Amino acid sequence: MKLAIFVSGGGSNARTIIDRFQANPEYGVEVVLLVSNKAKASALMMAAERDVPTLVVKRNSFYESEELLADLEAFKVDFIALAGFLWLIPPYLVRAFPNRMLNIHPALLPAYGGKGMYGANVHKAVKANGELESGITIHYVNEAYDEGDYVFQAAVRLDPEDTPEKIAKRVLRLEHGNYWRVLRQLAAPPQK
Repeated sequence: MKLAIFVSGGGSNARTIIDRFQANPEYGVEVVLLVSNKAKASALMMAAERDVPTLVVKRNSFYESEELLADLEAFKVDFIALAGFLWLIPPYLVRAFPNRMLNIHPALLPAYGGKGMYGANVHKAVKANGELESGITIHYVNEAYDEGDYVFQAAVRLDPEDTPEKIAKRVLRLEHGNYWRVLRQLAAPPQK
């Protein structure tokens, strides 16, 4: 699997994925490109430090042209992992990577999904509603926020005194422990 990771910020999931697969080439996943929609995203430097090529996309070209497909083709990308990428994926990109693009969401979908439900917004809503658990959902990407078919979910128990920040830390541990594993499983050839 030749993987591109799309990010908008710090890229802690991207870092975990890159480090895991660079240290274990036998897993069959090579991160060949990191794409960001923010020129100052710290994930760009993190990727460069790991010799992963980077690309910054501008909003108008991302939505109004399909030039990104040529860039992805140049790197022979055959799978995309969204890791904190906050833009809605345009139809041409969904069509080009059917069931070959994943997103990780910091909640147990279908709860706490949709436009505006990302990062701290999710954890604040979980806390405000007094939930006893939260978790992660890894799902295929379609043309709507957080509505693609689920690939994996994992839950974590919450304590009533947990703050949104503490919830975020618990959920992030689940993300770091599981996203790369799901990608590895999808990259593995089917057993005969």
